[in-house]
Amino acid sequence: MKNLIITLCSFLSLVITGNAQILEPVKWETSVEKISDTEYDLISTATVEGGWHLYSQNVPDDGPIPTTFLYKANADYELTGTTSEEEGHTVDDPVFQMRIKFFEDKAEFRQRIKVLNQELSIVEGEVEYMACDDEKCLPPDYIDLKFNLKASSSSEVSFNANADDNVGILEPVKWSTSVEKISDTEYVLVSTAKVDDHWHLYSQEVPEDGPIATTFDYTLGEGTELIGKTIEEKGVTVDDKIFQMKVKYFENTAEFRQKIKLSNTAIKSVKAEVGFMACDDTQCLSPSYLDLEFDITKSVAAKQDADSNIEKEEGGSKEGLWTIFILGLGAGFIALFTPCVFPLIPMTVSFFTKQSKTKAEGIKNAVVYGLCIIVIYVILGTGVVAIFGASAINEFSTSVEFNLVFFAVLVIFAVSFLGAFEIMLPNSWANKIDRKADSGGYTGIFFMALALAIVSFSCTGPFVGNIIVLSASEGGLAPMIGMLGFSLALALPFGLFAAFPGWMNSLPKSGGWLNTVKVVLGFLELAFAFKFLSQADLVLQLHWLEREVFIAIWIAIFGALTMYLFGKIQLPHDSPLKHISVGRLLLGLLTLSFTVYMIPGLWGAPLKLISAFPPPLHYSESPYGVGNSKGGGTTSTENHGDLPDGAHLLAPHDILAFDDYDKGLAYAKTVGKPVMIDFTGHACVNCRKMEQNVWIEPKILDKLKNDVVLISLYVDQKTGFPEGEVPDSKLKPGKKLRNVGQKWSELQTIKYKTNSQPYYVLMDHEENNLNKPVPYTPDADEYFNWLSDGIDKFEE
Repeated sequence: MKNLIITLCSFLSLVITGNAQILEPVKWETSVEKISDTEYDLISTATVEGGWHLYSQNVPDDGPIPTTFLYKANADYELTGTTSEEEGHTVDDPVFQMRIKFFEDKAEFRQRIKVLNQELSIVEGEVEYMACDDEKCLPPDYIDLKFNLKASSSSEVSFNANADDNVGILEPVKWSTSVEKISDTEYVLVSTAKVDDHWHLYSQEVPEDGPIATTFDYTLGEGTELIGKTIEEKGVTVDDKIFQMKVKYFENTAEFRQKIKLSNTAIKSVKAEVGFMACDDTQCLSPSYLDLEFDITKSVAAKQDADSNIEKEEGGSKEGLWTIFILGLGAGFIALFTPCVFPLIPMTVSFFTKQSKTKAEGIKNAVVYGLCIIVIYVILGTGVVAIFGASAINEFSTSVEFNLVFFAVLVIFAVSFLGAFEIMLPNSWANKIDRKADSGGYTGIFFMALALAIVSFSCTGPFVGNIIVLSASEGGLAPMIGMLGFSLALALPFGLFAAFPGWMNSLPKSGGWLNTVKVVLGFLELAFAFKFLSQADLVLQLHWLEREVFIAIWIAIFGALTMYLFGKIQLPHDSPLKHISVGRLLLGLLTLSFTVYMIPGLWGAPLKLISAFPPPLHYSESPYGVGNSKGGGTTSTENHGDLPDGAHLLAPHDILAFDDYDKGLAYAKTVGKPVMIDFTGHACVNCRKMEQNVWIEPKILDKLKNDVVLISLYVDQKTGFPEGEVPDSKLKPGKKLRNVGQKWSELQTIKYKTNSQPYYVLMDHEENNLNKPVPYTPDADEYFNWLSDGIDKFEE
């Protein structure tokens, strides 16, 4: 009835409009693709005018008129599957109060047929559709379609039709190759990925337990040598809330460049394989592996060297460099208030003002002194880049060795700050520099600045080291920029106090508070050190420093810091504490609050304030927190007894699950329950969203635990096959499957004609679908209704 009213109103609005005209916002064209000698795809393409839209074939009841295709019956051919359509746009329509899918600009519909008579040349059909804009809807229209099989173009696509109405084999990433010639022996292999709108491709560098990284495997013949690593563009880096880590990916296009050296001029091409995974906002696809070939004979002259071609990558983004600069500036201001630096400010400024003949000369000398400090530290940052290389610095930040070394360095600095010993550069260095400083002039001023850097190293060294580590994540010129900010903060007081010496009277007197600052920094250094140890443990998967252990260590460190601030702990260089200042009391209360805040983390609390520091929730002794083996606080065997063969309890909801198709199906037959197949992935963001936000609903969780047998098939599972039992790929003849994940991916692709995750199937014991499978479904009520519908049909 609602459809009839809408249609009549739309028609009347067009008839009675004063400026009425015949509107045709949708134009249809047909074409044919030949798949094989007997199979063809009939393609109907709709071109939609701007501001108008065309509805999907699948519209809920009482919604707008869907697009419908009818193909004229003919004994010379038969339809294969149903008409597939593109992704389109799905919105919550406020008028119809339902989710509706429509198309803008252009829409393509494909229907596969099998030809039974080779003499067949024309297939006829009809499309019914309705077009709307923001103000009106046109009455349903009917257009005759003709498909000329004799004018078909060939296609190498293996799957274009869908098993279901709006789910199909998706290929959002297309790869192309080219070659650039640098010299007679050096070339650059360029792999270019074109990524569809709303999709993204992950970087080559992804932290452990993150999504699937893009990888390149080059087949090197004799006389072929790789130079360096495959270089990629800057991309987009975000803090991923699901994986609790920084993740880098690419949108629209991505270019990867690999420099090679050929000592054999007879080589005409180089082959490679790229492995990758693509995701959008609702789904992730199975990991894919494609063969690439680079034709050396078609190389073009390189515009610039492969390493310099990504200047943006190596130089760092402007936003990232500004962040490093500000962090360096902040570290410099904090370093000013350490016992090694703060007392030198009045001493040095007084020296310049007393030794200079005029005030102007004193100010000039102090400013030159400050500039020399900046030059010295920037040279240090430049040296780091020169020694290790701009791109190599970023690689250090993700290496196990680097994280272990810096853990040790920070612990040593922390213990020094706490008063166990002083870290000093050799006295002979300081003595030689002092003698140079006595030479006078600008040379003497420079060596005075160098003397400051050496004498204060025990306090400034940890800051310098931290800045270099932070800049490693940005790469490129970041160490120089970080040192510029740090040295600017150190140098600024000397110029200002030389210009306004009266300000020095307002400086606090040196005393025990300086050592307190140093001790507090020591505790913070010690806490941050364990972040680097945690990173190494995560990469190696040793499980020595799991989440609970890390949090316990931080509770101990900040608890000790609280006791120190309250005067309950005394360290070697502390002055006698007769009373606690207001500032020290407030800082103590802040650290006490922070310590108390972390305690529930031992029992599974997410601790969002420090989520970037401890290991992720799943990297723990117990996913339910210390003292719990399951979410309800009871043991797993109380619900399930001895687990069936091949089963495990899926955290964090304690659902009995199988990761093997055959074992799960056999168990379902034994207990008389329907099967729910969960095509998922370890690196599937939206799979985790479903598990954390939808499955947790009590009514859904109850059905998953009690009414179905869950089989979770991970398409990115890296587990290999036993030797001699590696199956052949059914999608790529002549190739073997790499791992178990590919086996499940091919099962999904072949049986269900889709390759996206998450994807949920309810089936009976004969492996027949109980209802239509569903992809990512964030609406809990909709997902519950789907689950209930399938279970009810099984019980009928």
